[in-house]
Amino acid sequence: DFDSKKKRKVAEIYQALNSDPIDVATLRRMAISEGGLLTDEIRRKVWPKLLSVNTDDLPPLPEDNKDYQQVLLDVRRSLRRFPPGMPDEQREGLQEELIDIILHVLKRNPQLHYYQGYHDIVVTFLLVVGDRLATALVEKLSTHHLRDFMDPTMDNTKHILNYLMPIIDQVNPEVHDFMQSAEVGTIFALSWLITWFGHVLSDFRHVVRLYDFFLACHPLMPIYFAAVIVLYRKQEVLDCECDMASVHHLLSQIPQDLPYETLISKAGDLFVQFPPSELAREAAQQQAERTAASTFKDFELASVQQRPDTVLRQRFRERQRGEERTKSILTKPRTNRFVKLAVMGLTVALGAAALAVVKSALEWAPKFELQIFP
Repeated sequence: DFDSKKKRKVAEIYQALNSDPIDVATLRRMAISEGGLLTDEIRRKVWPKLLSVNTDDLPPLPEDNKDYQQVLLDVRRSLRRFPPGMPDEQREGLQEELIDIILHVLKRNPQLHYYQGYHDIVVTFLLVVGDRLATALVEKLSTHHLRDFMDPTMDNTKHILNYLMPIIDQVNPEVHDFMQSAEVGTIFALSWLITWFGHVLSDFRHVVRLYDFFLACHPLMPIYFAAVIVLYRKQEVLDCECDMASVHHLLSQIPQDLPYETLISKAGDLFVQFPPSELAREAAQQQAERTAASTFKDFELASVQQRPDTVLRQRFRERQRGEERTKSILTKPRTNRFVKLAVMGLTVALGAAALAVVKSALEWAPKFELQIFP
């Protein structure tokens, strides 16, 4: 039953934490699997391990910064991100800590530029792990997973958004073509991506569950999750008027009752089936070195036993065992699509659907630039 499964999972997490060296691969698997890391107490122990942050050497808190006024305005607007019923005095104290964390990261990393929505990510860490640890975790996150959002321009953020449509196209060409005909673009998913859905989900439990998942995976996983949300709503999309305003309005209003565990599972599967390297070739025009996500391999190699792609591949293979794959999810002919299908069928039959991911999943190159910001 649920309680016994939860107890077993908690025991496995603590066993991984107490291993020497710490079994980060198992911690990643626990963060990805159903229910994620279960409690904030566990998250306080595991999130630093997923980001390779040394909790024995936490940084001091900061002084004022050129971004102070903008940060202050955003933080004052963050009231809804704090638990309902929290006393004003406690909330105001947390808002001050939130400002301190953001200014600390920006002061220590002058190459980073503040963006609206960044505070939505920071407040999640603050509420889960407290100010000192949140400062260290957010700094590591800002120089790796979130790096491309913190450039002086939005060019790399737009490039990341450009991965959304190729993922949708691989799974459901009909939805892809409908959205292209409507000329809706991908701007509806911008706040999803740059806040890791923290800004658009009202239930904090769902937010931290997604953070478990994203911290355990490749930096591009949020865009796969965004694609899965669109695909989950495929009938709503196809029933919509085929014009930009109607489709944008529909998609920008994210449902709050999504089947999160199912969507997390599907996002992980799609990452394995259609790794970033494969999608990048379809969207080619930009040099891979321009985006921080292309340096994720360096970050991963510096993190003992941190192999998010391996965890996803193993999880995908386990699901495939015993299943007969009699037809492809790729339903619409495309150039080379049937060749890809034949190769995919062979590798699945061999129990290695993501052999190519070993070498190429982290070779991430956001490519073609859609006119999503006229």
